[in-house]
Amino acid sequence: MIAVGCQSRQQETETTRAPADAVQSRTPAFTEDSAYYFVKQQVDFGPRVPNTKAHESCGDYLVRKLRSFGWQAIEQKFRPTTFDGKKLNARNIIGIYNPDAKRRILLAAHWDSRPFADADKAQKNSPVPAANDGASGVGVLLEIARTIGQDKNNLNIGVDIIFFDAEDWGNSGGTGPDDEYMGGFCLGSQYWAQNKHLPQYSAYYGILLDMVGAKNATFPKESLSMMYAGDVVNKVWDTAKSLGYGAYFVDVTGFGVGVDDHVAVNKIAKIPMIDIIHLDPASGSFFEHWHTVHDTMESIDPKTLKAVGQTVLEVLYLENTPPA
Repeated sequence: MIAVGCQSRQQETETTRAPADAVQSRTPAFTEDSAYYFVKQQVDFGPRVPNTKAHESCGDYLVRKLRSFGWQAIEQKFRPTTFDGKKLNARNIIGIYNPDAKRRILLAAHWDSRPFADADKAQKNSPVPAANDGASGVGVLLEIARTIGQDKNNLNIGVDIIFFDAEDWGNSGGTGPDDEYMGGFCLGSQYWAQNKHLPQYSAYYGILLDMVGAKNATFPKESLSMMYAGDVVNKVWDTAKSLGYGAYFVDVTGFGVGVDDHVAVNKIAKIPMIDIIHLDPASGSFFEHWHTVHDTMESIDPKTLKAVGQTVLEVLYLENTPPA
């Protein structure tokens, strides 16, 4: 993912982070230790680089977990070619809850690891462990799937979770939001947007999670999300603030991330999707271990997972339609 441009609008923000156990939610509780475990399980496979055993084993694990939570699971296999000429064995993994519901919300994260740590010049040819940049979003979504699956019959909307593959095998030499192929990044979301798992599939909106596990993370209002779905951004950030998480979900419009999975969903699939992504509000830089060999479990803080997961759960439950 690559940041492209900035609109900084500092507004009133909270200066302290409310402890997770102080939050009173109308939804089921999001269990941060469980989400942390799901992140660690992925990292323990090793870097989930396409065409490796770790990638294959982790993908099988994700499918099993979704099904064990009572969700339908679809594997969308595809064979993209990377910017450097590699042919990948890739698959998007799609979880479906309440398939007959017409009102649907789409949640997503990428599950692959970058094959080269090019932000770390000393080890640029090593794969990235990808604890935060990939596994954190997937871990949060697995815990959301588990929580919803246990809370039977209390959520009457439809929810779809997509774990996009082949997001991070791209050319970091630079690209912009109007580059049709996004520098070789986001191959899974581009494929899905053009080949939806159901031909007529749509959703009211979508939420992408990217790098949502680091200690003291800040999530400004990503400017492309504001352009595509500002009302959804404001809904999510207002919900976070109401739960006491305003110090994570800062009320600042920051850089646009022109290369991330929400772009294809918006531009090709025509579903308004926002991006919850760790950015420094002042510089627009990503979290400090982005695309390095230091993106390990030491980066992950259960409190951040809780802030994101509880917020997204609350948004889903606020979408409940009243009984007929």
